Amino acid sequence: MDGTGLLVLSSLLWLPQAWLLAWAVQSMADDRGMAPLWPLAAGVALLGAVRAACDALGTRRAHLQARAWLSTVRARVVQALAATSPMDRRRAASGQAASAVAEQAEAIVPWLSRYQTALWRVRLAPLLIALAVASQSWVAALILVLAAPLIPLFMAIVGWRAQAASQAQMVELGGMNAFLLDRLRGLSTLRALGAVDATARQLRASAESLRGRSMRVLRIAFLSSAVLELFSALGVAMVAVYVGFHLLGHLSFGSWGQAMSLGQALFVLLLAPSFFEPLRELSAVWHDRANGEAALEALAALGEGAQPLPGALSAPGPATGQACDLRLEQVLPQAPGSACSLAPVSLHVRPGEHVALWAPSGSGKSLLLAQVAGLLPVAQPGRIHIDGLQLDGESANRLRARMAWMGQSPHVFAGAVAANLTLGRQGRNPDELRQALVQAGLGQVAQARAGATLGEGGAGLSGGEIVRLALARLALSRDAGLLLADEPTAHLDPATAAQVTDALLQLARGRTLIVATHDARLAGAMHRVVRLAPAVAHEESAA
Repeated sequence: MDGTGLLVLSSLLWLPQAWLLAWAVQSMADDRGMAPLWPLAAGVALLGAVRAACDALGTRRAHLQARAWLSTVRARVVQALAATSPMDRRRAASGQAASAVAEQAEAIVPWLSRYQTALWRVRLAPLLIALAVASQSWVAALILVLAAPLIPLFMAIVGWRAQAASQAQMVELGGMNAFLLDRLRGLSTLRALGAVDATARQLRASAESLRGRSMRVLRIAFLSSAVLELFSALGVAMVAVYVGFHLLGHLSFGSWGQAMSLGQALFVLLLAPSFFEPLRELSAVWHDRANGEAALEALAALGEGAQPLPGALSAPGPATGQACDLRLEQVLPQAPGSACSLAPVSLHVRPGEHVALWAPSGSGKSLLLAQVAGLLPVAQPGRIHIDGLQLDGESANRLRARMAWMGQSPHVFAGAVAANLTLGRQGRNPDELRQALVQAGLGQVAQARAGATLGEGGAGLSGGEIVRLALARLALSRDAGLLLADEPTAHLDPATAAQVTDALLQLARGRTLIVATHDARLAGAMHRVVRLAPAVAHEESAA
């Protein structure tokens, strides 16, 4: 039996337990002595132990089942995020995605383990309790049945407002986390511009707004509990008043043919509060439902409308290390949320050739390079062929195994240098890592030892050293026959740019290299320069 079934069974075991208690009181009222009480007391104790065991085991199982389901949902969401193009600017911000997956998703666990269980208790326990009460007094059962619908009615009215408030709180929380992560990444720039105080004021305003929304959710939750307690107290009080007057003989109707005995009346009184207990529990976890559904909607919204990554779910192919032949036919650089002023590009890059894509900043060089890397789809009638194989949704992942990519802003993760070099790839020994660092020009940098630890964003390395770390990643991709580099010398001083250029050319020997750049020195070191413009791209030899 699953956790929900055990918890429902725990609630229903109170019926025989209450009957044994009422029977024991009736036996004492009839002055039957202590002999009949011992079996009844043993039965009450046994049922109590079984109820406690069912409650403990059911709570544990419900929690574990909810946790397992949440892990499945998280894996599915992460897989969906990984299957979207990193070049799509409509993707959720990193802070928002991290908040939704790691923090907000936790609200799903109490929604599944507590709210769903309480919902099943409400569906079963009150009905069976009402039938048990009706077997003794139809008036008492009628009072309970008439009072019960008022509670879910008012709870639903309050719950609609609670759900809207929870959704607004989730949006506010995700926005603040995204804002905070963005500002932390750019903290050095904010300090240089003297904008730290202004950012702190913005963060304080966001925190105050989130506090207000959180308090609004709590106020609604307390209101729903107050509504439940009011109507449940009225229902129990009316049953108690009827039973009292019935035992005194003032109200002779309501029982089945004869007046209720003390034991029967006590049985009804014991069950009356239990009739409202599942509703009380549902009210206590009602805000868990609002938070859980809001968290599910936040998770579902992460991948909505995002550009899928071509070939994300297909199996990677083997990498031979041979220089690739690349052919572009009427490829129009474009991506959702990005502007491009380039005309369709047609280009043939021979194996082992080094080509520079030259165009003004922001015109679309990076988009074209991303399309070559299979990070963005190619709109018809454009086509990209690598070694004669067309790049599309089925072949993109296999062809990406033959490539190595160096982005314009290489990201450094918090962790060891070795982990930042391998990026999860297996089969790289320490000698290969040291050799890659030497090839990238980091052999004499103490912070770039394979066993050293770096902070998030490359804390401990300069901007030039971060670029060289990206070069070391290229050096480890020894089986890649096509190297793609996006503005590798941007924002570097001339001396560092020259070192990066020399290291890149050294790594690209015997392999095809395509560089998107507006650095004249780097472009001049290529075999060929392809100028991209609003008109049809044309070629010229490097000076």
